[in-house]
Amino acid sequence: RLAQARLVGLLGATVMLAACTGSEPAADPTETRAATTSSAALEDAAAGDQPEETPADIPSFAGTDPAPEFPTGLDWINVDGELSLEQLRGRVVLLDFWTYGCINCIHIIPDLHRLEEEHPDELVVIGVHSAKFVNEGATENIRQVVLRYGVDHPVVNDRDFEIWRRWGVNAWPTTVLIDPAGNIVGGHAGEGVYDVVAPVVQALVDEFDRRGELDRSAIEFAPESIAQPRTLLSYPGKVEVAADDDRIFIADTGHHRIVTTDRSGNVLAVFGNGAAGFVDGPAEAARFDSPQGMSLDANGRVLYVADTNNHAIRAVDTTTGDVTTLAGTGAIGWPPTAGFVPDVGLNSPWDVLVDDDLVYVAMAGHHQIWVIDLGNGVAQPLVGNAREGVANGPLANAELAQPSGLALDGRGRLFFADSESSSIRSADLTSLDGETALVAGGSSSLFEFGDQDGVGDAARFQHPLGVVVWEGDGSLIVADTYNSRLRKVDPDTGETTTLFGTGQGWRDGAEPQFYEPGGLAIDGDTLFVADTNNHVVRMVDLATGTAGTLVLKGIEAFTPTPESADYLGTIIAAPAIVTAPGTVDIVLELGLPPGYKINDEAPSTIAIAGPVTADASVDITGATPPISLTADVTGSGDLMVDLNLVYCREDQQSLCLFEQVRFITPVETAADVSAATVRLTHDIAVPDLTAG
Repeated sequence: RLAQARLVGLLGATVMLAACTGSEPAADPTETRAATTSSAALEDAAAGDQPEETPADIPSFAGTDPAPEFPTGLDWINVDGELSLEQLRGRVVLLDFWTYGCINCIHIIPDLHRLEEEHPDELVVIGVHSAKFVNEGATENIRQVVLRYGVDHPVVNDRDFEIWRRWGVNAWPTTVLIDPAGNIVGGHAGEGVYDVVAPVVQALVDEFDRRGELDRSAIEFAPESIAQPRTLLSYPGKVEVAADDDRIFIADTGHHRIVTTDRSGNVLAVFGNGAAGFVDGPAEAARFDSPQGMSLDANGRVLYVADTNNHAIRAVDTTTGDVTTLAGTGAIGWPPTAGFVPDVGLNSPWDVLVDDDLVYVAMAGHHQIWVIDLGNGVAQPLVGNAREGVANGPLANAELAQPSGLALDGRGRLFFADSESSSIRSADLTSLDGETALVAGGSSSLFEFGDQDGVGDAARFQHPLGVVVWEGDGSLIVADTYNSRLRKVDPDTGETTTLFGTGQGWRDGAEPQFYEPGGLAIDGDTLFVADTNNHVVRMVDLATGTAGTLVLKGIEAFTPTPESADYLGTIIAAPAIVTAPGTVDIVLELGLPPGYKINDEAPSTIAIAGPVTADASVDITGATPPISLTADVTGSGDLMVDLNLVYCREDQQSLCLFEQVRFITPVETAADVSAATVRLTHDIAVPDLTAG
């Protein structure tokens, strides 16, 4: 422990001195690594070299070489059928070549959203997904990531790199512009897409608008998000447990919040209001953006959160609910430079681990592990030189590849899941001469991955995201994410065996299945798994080898109401009725998907409000539709019936889905009519979930 503190202190002094003396920072390794295909047009426009005197003086950014057409027979997402560039004539088209495990590809998604918002009628973004990993080539897995990251533009699965080769692309991410005439304008490799591309898009829009060759007519796509059911959790990335009580903390990543439950699934608290943002404050007002790793301090009070898309570390006071920012500004920090919190620049922190007054951070975007000293407020790189790679050596000189999970043993070894190198590695923090080392997995390149048990560099993982130390036998347990397995690794010998997982899916019991598990936590012999694409937390009894699923109860109390701007439910205008004052029958006819029922564990409710004697809330947990209710109507107005429904598969009660609906029925009372019946009808679409 003393050696760790001295190591951190000396590194801090060295890095801060370098910054103060004005040392030249290294070039962005992402830009250096990615060979560019940029045309001079993109760079010149970004630099503001375009004259503005008269239209005749403005140079044309239109291309001259026709863009190669998309091959046929490929799978498309967010669109009905296949697209062709011919269909998109008259619009600016931006091709985004990406693969979903690449942190640099994730970084440019906000740039693409911004461009789409600024040019909703003139620009079409098309994602060309050319997979690095085998798992990333499956269309269903790409669909899950499209939903996870809120990508609504068309995406084509270029699984055999056919489009990639036609365009001569050689780096992720690469973006290419096509003008409204269907000709190639130019391309850009790496991050920083908006600043380079936005001026050129605007110039093309202006130019083709003057020509009368711009097509602003409506174009309809079919975003996957429209047809998806709501789950109680959305793509939970990580999980944390309290050692001294029964609290479980869940990074409800897709809902941008932290959910706290007990071991029975009763929801105790929710931090964050469910909308993406970067806002400190009380639990119900705070905002996160795709939070991932969490770590609870020794007192069990402060929960540190890797707020990934905000490029920040947040601190949650679990007693008061207050959320504050420990480090990070909300923007990507580059180059990686030590600084004082909270104003230091971070880059996609994916996991966090607190050890006394030190907070270790898996900085996926910097390809480093950082440390924050809570005593002096300094945040700094600790492991890695910010070049993406597999080279081991002294801590500051090692090359890491998107570290995404952290675990510390009692011997001063910091283990990390190095996701893009598909390996488990360690950093020796016991001395100033500490080095990194391979524990298991690929050791010579970023493309050594697979699904294979073995010893040391003979073992193969596929983009692992989580690792924990099991004190029961001193082994490491790894979330081998893209293989949908849990692996067991001997930290001293590197011997790797498959612990659980028999293929992608969802199954409890003695032969459990998972779907891209991303985070692990452990308490005694109970392993908690953030089963990301199944939208649940699983619990594995390591002593018996059996798995179960945590069923959440009471989460509906923390969901936004129809009066909230963050409401995600459906509002249905029901037919108006005329009725006599007094008791009115309400019949709710729900069409559940075949094979589904109202969950009889997690509570479902109906609330009635409006021109009634008193607002009422009715428990319909486990009820069978149609559901009959009554209300005492006192006058005219809008009768509002709010449905908060938790439903599940009949054969798998732990697969909980959530439906939130407000029915609004205009009611007019009259003395000369009989009592009417309010009939409310709602059909729930068949979920398109892949749980096995």
